[in-house]
Amino acid sequence: MPADRTPTTRIGRTARIGGLVAGQGARVAGGKLLDKARTDDSRERAQRKRTAAIVEQIVVQLGSMKGAAMKFGQVLSTVDLPGLEPEDSERIKTRLAELRDSAPHVPFRRMEQLMAKEWGRPLARVLADIDEDAIAAASIGQVYRAETRDGTPVAIKVQYPGIAEAVESDLRNLQLLLPLLGRIAPGLDTAAMGRELRERITEELDYELEAQSQRQMVRAWRGHPFVRIPAVDTEHSTRRVLVTELIEDGAPFAAVKERDDDVRDEFAEIVYRFFYGCVSRLDLACGDPHPGNFLRLPDGSVSFFDFGMMRRLPSGYARREAQVFGAIRAQDPAGVTRALDGLGYLPDGWDFPDELLYEHMRRSGAYLFEWEQPARLSGAAAHALMESVLSIGGDWRRMVRSFNVPPEGLLVRRMENILFGVACDLRAAADWGSLWAEFFLDEPADTALGRLERDWALDRAA
Repeated sequence: MPADRTPTTRIGRTARIGGLVAGQGARVAGGKLLDKARTDDSRERAQRKRTAAIVEQIVVQLGSMKGAAMKFGQVLSTVDLPGLEPEDSERIKTRLAELRDSAPHVPFRRMEQLMAKEWGRPLARVLADIDEDAIAAASIGQVYRAETRDGTPVAIKVQYPGIAEAVESDLRNLQLLLPLLGRIAPGLDTAAMGRELRERITEELDYELEAQSQRQMVRAWRGHPFVRIPAVDTEHSTRRVLVTELIEDGAPFAAVKERDDDVRDEFAEIVYRFFYGCVSRLDLACGDPHPGNFLRLPDGSVSFFDFGMMRRLPSGYARREAQVFGAIRAQDPAGVTRALDGLGYLPDGWDFPDELLYEHMRRSGAYLFEWEQPARLSGAAAHALMESVLSIGGDWRRMVRSFNVPPEGLLVRRMENILFGVACDLRAAADWGSLWAEFFLDEPADTALGRLERDWALDRAA
């Protein structure tokens, strides 16, 4: 298990981020000087590669740190930042996944001390047993398998010691990064993005808030035919320790990937139904649909956990996003522009043709609108989608660098991109367009799972 060399002092973390900003800022300035001697085409290529290199360095450097820095890097890697080529974006996501999966663990002795402090008594007074080897590690904590004194198997998520102080320092230091992002993506409202990330990451530090969100999920999905949410042990959960029901008999994502088509397809549809159902029915964006956060149970249902990064969406937000989808289906370029402008994706001074924006959105969502359904997604299918978008031509590259990512949409876009990657990784097939229309346009459910879910919703309403 790798040693943890993450800088923990305020000075050390400030030095890491400050050095990153200084180095990449110099790359921007130097590149602009060289651009003056280039032709238009070579300047465009150089700018694209420079943007990719800068964002990759930001994401990789932040991804190697715990706390807010790592979380900031994770969010950036899964949002389609303006100016990034799709293939560069995919490479950056892969690099961050490698960093996340190889994250160093904190020794149990230090985590035990924190648990004892939170509970106000030794572990033996609370637990009958605990496995000292963590079963999972994330940006701000580790998870352990344990058993309470009354014999209940539980999962215990414990914050890293000192992580709250590190996050406080990071959130101040990350202000240094926002102007750099603004230089490589001029249309991006970096101030709004910074505020949104500060709010979400600060909330994620409070496990009592996460426990509240998880209890809300338990209530919202109670009795569902194929979604399971572990119960929260309220008695033993604190601000820095979260105790929940332990799910031990589930198959992880890696095992599901090896199953037959029908199992993978059903699993992918359930995952989509859960996360998009939260957006469209509960006005909630779950910002961390990482494959490590759901398990396939023996009966085919899926258990979901980790509700630290959540956002309450404005009432009816899904309906407003649906206007984009509806305008694309209606082949209405002006309608696409109006809908995206109303959502905040187009900055002031937007002057690109409706037809160009429509073509970008149509090709980006071709697997929903145009591919024969059910469509089987895969790495090759994602590559074909990417190649189609890259071939648009004209002012397309300048246009995508001008996009904004509004605060309300940040976690929704992160969720959307991760889920598309999950479906491609699973090589899953579904009628993706009908699924989207069911959730956002209230069109009738057209699958066996959809009909089960509809009957469950009707029973709850009755």
